[in-house]
Amino acid sequence: MSQRIQKDWVVLASIENAEHDRCVDLFLRPDGTYGFEEFRRDPEDAGAWTPVQFYAKRVFTKREQALDAAKHAVVWLNVS
Repeated sequence: MSQRIQKDWVVLASIENAEHDRCVDLFLRPDGTYGFEEFRRDPEDAGAWTPVQFYAKRVFTKREQALDAAKHAVVWLNVS
């Protein structure tokens, strides 16, 4: 798991692209706010998910807001 997603955050959904080498995690923080982060997975990293952006710092009051923001920020998410 990414250092950008803290252990006390609950991942609600992990959406992968068709190639299974990119994903976006939607998560819930203990304070009731939501967020998201984008990751990549490369063969040279032994299949480990590596964060590629700094979206996890963004804070949303609703899950739907986080998902909408992810769809605007992550181009492939609207194509999948």
